[in-house]
Amino acid sequence: MKEWYFEYQLLENRPGILGDISSLLGMLSINIMTINGIDDSRRGMLLSSDNDDQVERFKSILHTIGSVSVTKFREPRVRDRLAIRHGRYIERDAAERKTFRFIRRELGLLVDFMAEMYKREGHYLVGIRGMPRVGKTESVVAASVCANKRWSFISSTLLRQTVRSQLAEDELGGDHIFIIDGIVSTMRSTEKHRTLVAEVMRQPVVKVVEHPDIFVRETEYELKDFDCIIELRNDENEKITYDVVEPGFSSFDIS
Repeated sequence: MKEWYFEYQLLENRPGILGDISSLLGMLSINIMTINGIDDSRRGMLLSSDNDDQVERFKSILHTIGSVSVTKFREPRVRDRLAIRHGRYIERDAAERKTFRFIRRELGLLVDFMAEMYKREGHYLVGIRGMPRVGKTESVVAASVCANKRWSFISSTLLRQTVRSQLAEDELGGDHIFIIDGIVSTMRSTEKHRTLVAEVMRQPVVKVVEHPDIFVRETEYELKDFDCIIELRNDENEKITYDVVEPGFSSFDIS
């Protein structure tokens, strides 16, 4: 059974249009796996079928329905599956396509999104920006649980300041998510810790760097080295700034 993501917008909000589409899918033996409203103006469906010809027939018939505008019909992507689950699309930066924006009330969506990223095999570098106590570390850990991965703090201030200088033997497998605080690791650490960070960054596993801008500023890495950047705010208007973080010393409260 193959799956498709089908999304449409109503041009004419007449009664019964959903029933018409559902009946048409049923006649063509195409299964509706999930259905949900998307961003208040569209409706999305996750479909499955083992007959490509019937799917093509359905797509052709859709173009004859004047009250419906098809916005997406494709093999489902991660963002499509999350849109169906949560009823909205993740906001993506128009210029920086690998930057995704969330606000605090969307923590459930953020955790699901990161969990999908964590399921990738091999090297994958995630950066997460946000002001103090917005939920960055908690979301990273929750996503690790959702992805059925173990997590290890290389540096952190979640409970108390953590600055590690070596890995345990059971942390050398590929099922770990390594979490690095970009401020602690570059401004409050020892040479042994920085050597460990360099070693972890070379590992073919998922790494998450909190405060990636500071990490980039104080190391040889660049933002283009990150596969995904996540921004988490308390609300849409909040600015993420590190103006008080100076090289060699930090008064930025990241607890």
